[in-house]
Amino acid sequence: MMIQRRSRTLAVACLLAATATLAASGCSKSETSDSANADSSQGAQAAETPESSSGSGCSLQAYGAPKLDLKDAVVGFSQSEKEANPFRIAETQSIKDEAKKVGVKKLLTTNAQSQLSKQISDIQDMLSQGAQFLIVAPLNSDGLEPALKAAAAKKVPVLTIDRKLNSTACKDYVAFLGSDFVEQGKRAADAMIKSTGGKGKVAILLGSSGNNVTTDRTKGFVDQLKAKAPDMEIVAQQTGEFARDKGQQVMEQLIQSKPDITAVYAENDEMGLGAVTALKAAGKKPGKDVKVVSVDGTRNAVQAIVNGDYNAVIESNPRFGPLAFATAQKFYGGEEIPEDVIITDRAYDEANAKESLGGAF
Repeated sequence: MMIQRRSRTLAVACLLAATATLAASGCSKSETSDSANADSSQGAQAAETPESSSGSGCSLQAYGAPKLDLKDAVVGFSQSEKEANPFRIAETQSIKDEAKKVGVKKLLTTNAQSQLSKQISDIQDMLSQGAQFLIVAPLNSDGLEPALKAAAAKKVPVLTIDRKLNSTACKDYVAFLGSDFVEQGKRAADAMIKSTGGKGKVAILLGSSGNNVTTDRTKGFVDQLKAKAPDMEIVAQQTGEFARDKGQQVMEQLIQSKPDITAVYAENDEMGLGAVTALKAAGKKPGKDVKVVSVDGTRNAVQAIVNGDYNAVIESNPRFGPLAFATAQKFYGGEEIPEDVIITDRAYDEANAKESLGGAF
């Protein structure tokens, strides 16, 4: 959904200023051997201005949770997908690094392996182990109600990151920290228009169904093309489930069924990189014969721009650790947390990819 922008109170302004200052990237990993050399200072995550956050504020008192010192607390982190995807690797590492930096007494971590039932049981298990605050990267926007009810019954606050829940803020969860996914889709469309001159036949590799990321990135892209490049035709929309191998398989099929495709919009880098592999195997030149734009900002995708196989990447920064724990500290300090805290995302293209490679994850 589109994020409605409104001005916030002074307390919220202070929160976002503080989180922007505190944001410092975690030490992330990627599939490339030199990823450890990435310049994490370039990849710091920060909230946008108060006007870019929305929804009524949620305070500790309004949520009905007990006061807590994180240094004497058990915190749980529920990851949604297996850590084969660089986004998930960087996200989990950032949470671990910041928990250690803040001095959290004990951090529990789980991985749902892309299974909703497992994420529900993971959260319930962490509550049984004494978790007093939860950070959750939801697998889907719906379906976590049993876990949320279990947390509410124990008066354990839930902070969601990277995917938004279709639930009630300040009742089922405290707040959502993440990107404006519709805006990401729009920016991807703008990058595609720039790369193609606003003409051609586009295939969209959709993310997994059931979450707002896929819905919003699709909406932003499709609406922007319709408004700004009516000569660009979307000839296929097929899910690649945010996975590289699936993205490659889908692209192989599309090359056969839609051989006149001239552009590919992948809703994450992994699918885009899979599409590049398929295009090369078919004797096509990705980045030239077929323009490629995706969303995430992984080191491999940014390197593909440098190599000439890619045209643009819109970042979706996974380094939530500093912002998540800063938000938690403000929450327990009595300040109101806006329903949606929107982070800043950069963009990579041929003009800046080489110099910006160090900030990719």
